[in-house]
Parts: sequence; C-alpha cells; structure tokens
Amino acid sequence: MATPAMKSKKLSYEAEQVMDAITAKKNFLLSGGAGSGKTYSLVEVINALLEKYPLAKIACITYTNAAVREIEERIGHENLRVSTIHDFLWDTIKHFQNELKELVVELINDEAITSFNITSADGSIETIDKIEDDIRYKEYVKLREGIISHDELIILAEKMYARHKKLCRIVQNCYQYVLVDEYQDTDKNVVDILLHHLNQSDNKNIIGFFGDSMQSIYDDGVGNLDLYLAEASSNLAEIKKEQNRRNPQLIIDFANNLRTDGLKQKPSDDIHAPNMGSNGIIKPGSLKFLYSASENIEIAKLYLKWNFSDPLICKELNLTHNLIAAKAGFKNLMKIYDSDQIYAYIKRIKKYIKDHAPDTPTAGKKFGDLIEELKIGKDRKDLKRIEPTDGMKTYISENMDVYILALTTLFSELSSLYIDKSQLIDDKKNDASIEGRTGSNRDDLIKHLFKIQRNVHLYLGGNFNEFLRITDFKIHTQKDKKNLKEKIESLVAVGEKTIKQIIDEANENGIVKIDDRLIKFQQKKKYLYDQVASLPFSEFQKLFDYLEGYTPFTTQHKTKGAEFPNVLVILDNGDWNHYNFDYLFTEAEGKESVVSRTRKIFYVCCTRAKENLAVFYHQPSEQVLQKTREWFGVSNVINLDAQS
Repeated sequence: MATPAMKSKKLSYEAEQVMDAITAKKNFLLSGGAGSGKTYSLVEVINALLEKYPLAKIACITYTNAAVREIEERIGHENLRVSTIHDFLWDTIKHFQNELKELVVELINDEAITSFNITSADGSIETIDKIEDDIRYKEYVKLREGIISHDELIILAEKMYARHKKLCRIVQNCYQYVLVDEYQDTDKNVVDILLHHLNQSDNKNIIGFFGDSMQSIYDDGVGNLDLYLAEASSNLAEIKKEQNRRNPQLIIDFANNLRTDGLKQKPSDDIHAPNMGSNGIIKPGSLKFLYSASENIEIAKLYLKWNFSDPLICKELNLTHNLIAAKAGFKNLMKIYDSDQIYAYIKRIKKYIKDHAPDTPTAGKKFGDLIEELKIGKDRKDLKRIEPTDGMKTYISENMDVYILALTTLFSELSSLYIDKSQLIDDKKNDASIEGRTGSNRDDLIKHLFKIQRNVHLYLGGNFNEFLRITDFKIHTQKDKKNLKEKIESLVAVGEKTIKQIIDEANENGIVKIDDRLIKFQQKKKYLYDQVASLPFSEFQKLFDYLEGYTPFTTQHKTKGAEFPNVLVILDNGDWNHYNFDYLFTEAEGKESVVSRTRKIFYVCCTRAKENLAVFYHQPSEQVLQKTREWFGVSNVINLDAQS
C-alpha cells in the first residue's frame, strides 16, 4: 500500500524556484552538479506538488530500476507513478494495438530504419504484410512475432506520439506533471515526445527535468537541453543548483575546473551535509596526481596506504572491464567474450558470402570445408577477402585448439552465434549491498554458473531458507546436513577443477541441476560452451566476486551515481579510441568530441570521492604535467619514481 507523502518542510531555494516556475505554467530544468542532491530536490518537488495539488497525478520517470527503487523508498503516494523511461512509454502505448501493428510493419519494411529490418539467411532484407500477434515488449527481439525490445520501443513510441494526437491528450489527462530524473541519459526521442509531441494536445501539463549535462557519459543520451532552452515553444526555464553536499573543498575546486557549462559549485550551506566537519566547516579533503614510468598501479597503492581490501572504503576506477579483467583474475573469460579473433573470422566469412557469394550453399557444411570450397577458383583479391587478417592469424596461432574446434563445427551453428561481453559482465554492481537489476543480458551458461556460486554464497552466509528454496538438494536427516556441508565445501575449494567439472558436480550433488536451457546452450553453442567449460572454475569465482561488488574494482561508467571515501582513478584509455586522457590534458585541437567525452567521464570519476581522490597516470608528457600542476596544484603532483 502506498504511503502518504510527507508534509513538506520549508523548501530549499531551488525547490522554491521550481514551484514558482510551475505556478507560472512553465516547464523547467533543474541543473545540478555532482553531489548537489538532485534526487533530494526531486523528492522535495514531488512532496510540494502533492501537498499543493492533492488530486494531481504525477509521473516520475528515470533511467534505471535502481533509481526507481531509490525514489520509491523516499516517497510513496497513490497519485505518484515512478517507473523507468521504457516502462512509462510502453504503458502509455501498449493498448493501441491496431496502430502499433500498423506502425511496426511499416518500420520493418522501411530499409532506412535499420534497427527494425528483418534479414533472411542470406542477409537480404525481408518485408512482411502483417503481424498476427499483439505487439509485446520483452528483453529480446522477434520482430516477425511482434516482439520488440528497449531500442525499438523508443523509436516506436516517438512515432506513435508524433502521429496520434489522441494518445498525447490521454497521457496529458493521466499525468498533469511528468518529472524526468537524470535527464541527460534520456534518449532525444523521449525529450521530443515530452516537449514537442505532447504540445499537439490542447491540454497542457508541466514537464520537469532533473540532471547534469556534465554527467552525460552515454552516447545514446540527449546530453543537454541547450537546443530546447533556445526554443520559445518549449517554455523551458533553467534553475541551477550550485551547492555540493558530497565532496570536500579541494575536490569541489578541482571539479569546477573541469566543468564547461558555466555552473560552478560551492559547499553546501547545510552544516549537517556529509562533506561538513564536526566544526561546521567543510572538510578540506586530499587531491593527488600520481605518475610513474612504470605501469604498475601497485606502487600508487603503496604510496596512498589506503585499505583497498574493503570495497566500501576504496574503489579503483578503470575505463573498461578489459583493463580490470587481468587484475581481478578473469582475463580468459573476458578474452572469449570480447576479443575472440576466431569468432571475428567467422563473421568475416559470413560477410564475404553475403557480399560476394550469396548463392553459396552452406547447409550441413563444416566451417573448415566451407572455407576451402570458397577458395576454389578465386583470384588473389578474393583469396585475401577469404583469408583471416594478420591480427586474426596471430590469434589463431596462439589458440590452435579453439581454431580446430571451429573448423570442425557446422558453419550454420557458428554463423548464428552472437558473442558479446555484455553476456558475461552485464549487471556489474559497485558493492555487494546493491540489488542486481532484472533483465540481465547474461547468457544461459553464465546464468547457470551464477546460480551455482550464488547457492554457495547463500549457504556460507547462513541464509539457509533461501538456499533450500532455490537448490535441488533435499534434506531429510542429520546425515543429509553433514553431506550437504561437504558438498558445498567442495564447491568452495575447487582447486584446479574446470567449469565443466563443477557444473557436473553441482548437478550430481543436487546443488544446481542442469536444466533445459543449459542443455540447449551446450547443443546450439558448442563452440562457446567448450571454450568456457575448459577454464578453471576458480576464474569464474573471481568474475563473480567482481560482478557482485566484492572487489575494489569498478569501471568508470558504472560508478556513476555512487560515492566512496577514497577513490583512485586510473587514466588508461585501453584500446578505446572514444576516450583519450592525453587529449584532455593537452586540449588537442580537432579532437573536440573525444576531449568532451573524456572530460565528462573524468568529471564523474573524480566527483565520486567523499574524502580523498588520487589519479594515476603512466608516463605523462611534460605538456600533460603542466596542466596537472594547474588543476591539482604543484605540491599535489607526485612523481612516484622519486619517492624513497
């Protein structure tokens, strides 16, 4: 049952400005930097609206399920609907099935809208006349059956709102106020729906946005509302929230140097804010730029003397999972899911057939035999297209056993494979207290392994009721309990046992039975299964610890929204050319988009620190060091090689 909204206390200055804008029938944008308490302001405004307009219906939409839960925990009311953006859009359009079917068919048959294209086995684009079943929104896509997923939903919703004035009128009647949390991560199509398409209706509602353009670190987000602010029709007023409740003074000053939007933060005037000391004065904090000719990050950790064994106290932020994998102990799993050049060669052959030999019969042929057939009668140019690239050849020579497996596997099985790191590392958490989200992209093999390790953790943690609820092991006698203890201990101290051995052992002992989904995976994705199954289970245990937040490692993207006392940021681009920390410090000309993207991710990382921030850079140039001395202060730029 929904709890009533709390009677509002005296509103903050920013919340008063928002309410003034609402009274003036204006849409609004509340811009606030990191640690400014934007979610607090959002809850303030919701409470004020419910108190002033008790019959009004409010929709609050945000980016993740975790954010939904956070807002629901702070406030609940029967007139308030909190949901993710996708759930909100689907709930507003799902009952218009005739219009949806007509539009989905139209989109499928439009070659220009590639996300809706249906391709045949030979790669050609197919058209359809109609969809029999209802349009449904799921975690996967089957367009012929009318099943859409997240990306398709956004496109579909935007076109539905653009076409149907009645839909706009209904939504405006349902929700007099629509508040968008973390607006910068919202797709531009969603902003167009709210600020443009809803205006088709004669009814008017108020749209409010809460967020920070400097924290727009996802490429599919709108980023900022500058264009909408310039439009008279958007009726959009900006309100800036400049206080910072999280970071100490040194980090506030440093972060202000990174901002490019004119918003400069200052310490909170609330003496009880987390960044205030017991004397009512903001904590100074510490700020260090560490560098070395060595890539060994351990020398930075030794210098800092922080307790990196506690992931709630210290976090090491890396740009990519790949940069973490070796440190955290799951580099072979990451290699299989993210850098398998044999899989890349399979896709190369698939593309060659589509582009140059679409009539080639492939049914029933093994990959190796098909390659040899394709080579027959080909000139040098075509042979080069068929052969692996130099990078693929190097990988093949280092993984010949895997290549032999591929050559002896049916091409039809290999060509239908989809392998991506999201199937391995999806739903990474910052710490063990955070609940994982539903709808994980993990494949059925990784899900099965997670179930095994989850059961072990439940048992070891003394959560026996939950363990017995989800395990297949049955306890009837005291002897059964003793037997179970021995079996669990065997799954903890796995030694050199492989993943396959542990899957079989957990199955035989009734800890986790092999189900239909895993059997199907073994049969349909043998190439992938055999590679993973041959690895030590201890490597998966390392992956589990990382993904469940039991390690000090996290990626710079996944840390957004989190905060920790001590933060160490590793400035290493890896192989990702979307970012370049050298460009950021040298303000490289002609690289504005990369510099902007890098500046934002760096801003997000640095503002996670509640007390101490350190940045580690391997072998920076003198030009980089000049900028760091300006930003960090000369005394805070430390050459680790010169330390005794």
